[in-house]
Amino acid sequence: MDGTIASTATLLAARRVNANGIALIKTYEGLHLTPYLCPAKVWTIGYGHTRTIHAGMVITPEQADQLLDDDLRIAERAVQRLVQVPLTDNQFAALVSFTFNIGIANFERSTLLKLLNRGWYEQVPAQLTRWNRQSGEILGGLSRRRAAEAQLWNRREPPPVDV
Repeated sequence: MDGTIASTATLLAARRVNANGIALIKTYEGLHLTPYLCPAKVWTIGYGHTRTIHAGMVITPEQADQLLDDDLRIAERAVQRLVQVPLTDNQFAALVSFTFNIGIANFERSTLLKLLNRGWYEQVPAQLTRWNRQSGEILGGLSRRRAAEAQLWNRREPPPVDV
């Protein structure tokens, strides 16, 4: 399906983020094998995992990958459920990265989602870049991540190869 717009049958199946999206998330989350407080003051471990963390927790790189996979499934299902227009694989990946980072509730309430569901695809990159603040302060890391997500959103994909 790489490089194509999702069909109705594909939308009914569990869609997974592509390698481009996973690489983006891993780059901007970074790997942490012990807990740390992220800029939002949330305890975090692995590649941005926050749900099942506890004091004194230490994980392996393999466990970090598994936690990321578990977390991505949640974000993937949310994007699949909330987006009502077809997406390319890179567009889907950019939105999964965004949703993973800002949370499902924020994505669901976002102007980005409202505009996208109207079919205004060209508005998405600008909407992504608006989400670069923590407590009103612009964060360089978030600005760079949003620019990378916007770039992924706009990245052309090769056409499917007939075998």
